[in-house]
Amino acid sequence: MPTYVYACKNCGHRFEERQSFSDPALTTCPVCSGDLRKVFDGVGVTFKGSGFYRTDNRSGSGEGSSSSSSSD
Repeated sequence: MPTYVYACKNCGHRFEERQSFSDPALTTCPVCSGDLRKVFDGVGVTFKGSGFYRTDNRSGSGEGSSSSSSSD
């Protein structure tokens, strides 16, 4: 379930709420009963490493690697 960040337009109160995709967006601030808006930040996914293939960081076994060289 995704977590959404809401901010109040009146008092500035910010909070996070876990909601399903099908749940309606919150509209009322729990502190002052003012109007809420969703806060959109950067994407929460970080790709680290040299690539996206499962064989990119494997070493030694050669499992799944078609480009490994063999010494005859």
